[in-house]
Amino acid sequence: MLKLLQELCALPGVSSFEDEVRDFIKAQVQPFADEIRTDPMGNLIVFKRGAKPTGRKLLLSAHMDEVGLIVTEITEEGFLKFRPVGGIDRRVLLGKRVFVGPERIPGVIGNKAIHLVKAKERGNIPSAEELYLDIGASDREEAESLVHLGEYAAFDGTSVVLGGGLLKVKALDDRAGCAVMMGLLREPLPMDCTFAFTVQEEVGTRGAFGAAFSVQPEIALVLEGTTAADSPTTPEHKRVCAPGRGPVIPFMDGGTIYDQGLYRLLTGLCREHGIPWQTKEYISGGTDARTIQRTGAGVRVAGVSAAVRYLHSPASVGSVHDVEDMLRLTRLFLAAVAGQC
Repeated sequence: MLKLLQELCALPGVSSFEDEVRDFIKAQVQPFADEIRTDPMGNLIVFKRGAKPTGRKLLLSAHMDEVGLIVTEITEEGFLKFRPVGGIDRRVLLGKRVFVGPERIPGVIGNKAIHLVKAKERGNIPSAEELYLDIGASDREEAESLVHLGEYAAFDGTSVVLGGGLLKVKALDDRAGCAVMMGLLREPLPMDCTFAFTVQEEVGTRGAFGAAFSVQPEIALVLEGTTAADSPTTPEHKRVCAPGRGPVIPFMDGGTIYDQGLYRLLTGLCREHGIPWQTKEYISGGTDARTIQRTGAGVRVAGVSAAVRYLHSPASVGSVHDVEDMLRLTRLFLAAVAGQC
């Protein structure tokens, strides 16, 4: 699982530019798929037959995209102005390395050095308009020969294995979920399953609508990365989830109230099989579940996530053991749903 996560997270996949991630996943899972297609939005839809047909449509979903930047202007001096794609705290941007476009042109996010910042400015966070990408171009003409407007810039999140089974990479949200689904596709399944590797989740769960509309599932399990809350500055009573404590099983977030029967099934499987798990009492955020749930006549949805520190930054930190336990729990969930049909 570690190697797969490193490979997936190294790929650029800023929302609406998921091509490299999709191509990698498709090449890896095609030998195990019974049907595979890419829909007009760019979602990769994979169907795999199971040991027994149940007549019940089950969808597993994880998004391929990540937050990043998009080039909006090229200055006379050859610098690139940009806007964020997805929810990024601009405090994490200063000085970060990026690469621009499929050619992976290296660059850095620049702003005034501390020596040039006035005392009254030092307590302020620079706005996105004050920041720029420096790719080393000498003028507009040279920059335009390398980059065009509307091109993406992805964080350079070099992989580092930390202690305690933790991994530092970019885009664990949501390559963790993609890795779990890829693992399942390599295995015999207890029932027919459709896997949706979705696009544009970070800009409004846009891809999931088309995927769910075409599949029309009865049940959906959304596999995700979610915000850890175990920083030393967070009060103890607000540390609702942390890497290394097992999969996170939500009962509610900012976009979805999850199906109570499926929530109880997942938590019961954890208790029965000794899988550590946690939930989130802090209600915020949202996932593809909110869109899938409201598709067609409605879909029963559940979620399983990995707790990730420093989400939506170049230095996300999560537990490889949690992702492995997500795979184990999802495997048990499929067996349970197949047995209920």
